[in-house]
Amino acid sequence: MYKPTIGLEIHIELKTATKMFCGCPNNFALAKPNENTCPVCLGHPGTLPTINHEAVRSLVRFGLAIQGKIAPRTNFDRKSYFYPDLPKGYQISQYELPIVSGGTLAGVRIRRVHLEEDAGRLLHDAPGKTLVDYNRAGMPLAELVTEPDLKTGDEAMCFAKELQLLVRYLGISDADMEKGHMRIEANVSLSKSETLGTKVEVKNINSFKAVGVAIAYELQRQEEALLAGKKVAQETRGWDDVEMKTVSQRSKESAHDYRYFPEPDLPPLEFTPEELEDLKRHLPELPEEKLVRFKKSFGLREELVEDLISDKSLADYFEAASSELVARTKKADYTLLANYLLSDLRGILNTKHVSLQEGRVPPEHLAHLVALIQIGTLSSRLAKDLLAKMFDSSEDPETLMKKEGTKMINSETELSPIIEEVISKNPKAVSDYKNGKEEALQFLFGQAMGMTKGQADPTALRAVLRQILASL
Repeated sequence: MYKPTIGLEIHIELKTATKMFCGCPNNFALAKPNENTCPVCLGHPGTLPTINHEAVRSLVRFGLAIQGKIAPRTNFDRKSYFYPDLPKGYQISQYELPIVSGGTLAGVRIRRVHLEEDAGRLLHDAPGKTLVDYNRAGMPLAELVTEPDLKTGDEAMCFAKELQLLVRYLGISDADMEKGHMRIEANVSLSKSETLGTKVEVKNINSFKAVGVAIAYELQRQEEALLAGKKVAQETRGWDDVEMKTVSQRSKESAHDYRYFPEPDLPPLEFTPEELEDLKRHLPELPEEKLVRFKKSFGLREELVEDLISDKSLADYFEAASSELVARTKKADYTLLANYLLSDLRGILNTKHVSLQEGRVPPEHLAHLVALIQIGTLSSRLAKDLLAKMFDSSEDPETLMKKEGTKMINSETELSPIIEEVISKNPKAVSDYKNGKEEALQFLFGQAMGMTKGQADPTALRAVLRQILASL
């Protein structure tokens, strides 16, 4: 039986205003090809890089969040290799002295996290032609390397999701895999002993789903080769999303192939204890901390809390809405609020392809809607219809109700004529109910609710319906 060993190398594009070593804008996706370039990031002779201190602070904050060790003194290195989208012929990176060493995330040990610059992009626009866009060249990258603690593709996928969540909470990256903000490489090996097997690097993994599937495929490929008496080659393989398999790309380089040496044009970086303490003091509330607080403060089921904190914008929205709900009701129903946010409002947003941040339904409006349900002014059916109209108009629920004359019918005087009409039109259902068929009551209830266009108070309607049927 072969033992799988998996480690991850993950590149994360940092969300800074400028590139890592020059003043060019850090927004390659919004610019025309080669628009965000200058002599520094194009590697022209005689140019000198300068360190982006915001990128450094972002990485230190990440290191503190995972309880890693921050190097008191570190430096940048030149990583020498030639590739068409690397204009200098080398990459400024870090080798022996990464900014962050150690730490853990989601139960996985982190070996190191360092800073480097990104390469450009090759665009294969036409057969036989390749174009180079250097807008991305020089963008600040954090490279995280885990220890080989993972055993399955699913474990790797879960770790990647936790990493994305953390960097979004820290505000240092959008980490959108589809846009290339977060790129994952997996080092996969199999062995029958404690000694690690031959490592194969799998690249071109562009989605969370692909993380799990690519690693599972590679583990199976290596096991089949070993069982057939073949050796596994140390190489780099790419994941083919169409063929759903890994494909050999090149033999794997070792560190000495890159001829690392200290970057002569950049000074060492030094961090004082006071600087680190200040950055630690200003860390935001992290996902695990928020999960504990939400469970304690709002009394929600764990699955609801996990869903809320899975997206920082959702958690922030819920918290703002909950404050408004408390102001409007004697006892806020936080579970009802969470359900309307996670199910009804999020469903509308997904259908309309609109983000929560666009503010079509402000948190105070959703809280007002839930408050109206709590005090009995709105039924669930009316609230759902009204929420859709709130999204379209961005208006407060009470304003919309006044405009459209929406109100909940709950008095016996108003409900009795409606029920009597339903009874007269459906004698068979009445007879069935009288003969003990309880489902006939639900049919009559539905008919009456339809006649009120969902404006009847369900509890009151059911009570008056039973009362009138009992008198027949």
